[in-house]
Amino acid sequence: MTRRFAALALILALAAPAFAQDAAPAPTPTPPPAETVAVVLETSAGAITLALEKERAPVTTANFLRYVDQKKLDGTTFYRAVNVVADFGLIQGGTIGEAKRTLPPIAHEPTSTTGLTHTDGTISMARAEPGTAAGDFFITVGDMPSMDADPSQPGDNAGYAAFGHVIAGMDVVRGILAAPTSPTEGEGSMIGQMLSPRITILSARRVVPAPPPSAR
Repeated sequence: MTRRFAALALILALAAPAFAQDAAPAPTPTPPPAETVAVVLETSAGAITLALEKERAPVTTANFLRYVDQKKLDGTTFYRAVNVVADFGLIQGGTIGEAKRTLPPIAHEPTSTTGLTHTDGTISMARAEPGTAAGDFFITVGDMPSMDADPSQPGDNAGYAAFGHVIAGMDVVRGILAAPTSPTEGEGSMIGQMLSPRITILSARRVVPAPPPSAR
């Protein structure tokens, strides 16, 4: 795109040098947005529409789409709500390692590579060690830069693999974050964070764009 604009500017300058001297410099063209894939999660609490970053996070997006296309997320749940303060935290869902639903783990795509960040409404992969993410994911409520990769920090500094964001249904996400949790379910730091009842993911489907109008 930049080369095309530069070539056009050169042609105009050669054709009308007097005009070129007086005209303002051509504006720098804005690069097109990265291509995304839309997915709708129909849940028992309402619909959440996601835009997945297939260009910037290709490995993680392809993994999530495999779960969608194979309908492995149908009937799973949002099972965890980490409500740090009012309207700030995350909700987590997915296969919880269920053998018949869970595909092999994928390579980690850190935010330092993808250029994505954990802003409000980001969808990202749950994991233990880097490279163990499979069928569980979370959605943030509020900006969480602490979940981004930070190579300057010691230890596990790879962060989490953000791969998209919510484009509709953040009211549903916030409703799930505020939903009741069990005071006893969970292990370790997750005690008190397990949703009760859980929110069912009824289906997960790609959004198929409407066909263009037929030529007449």
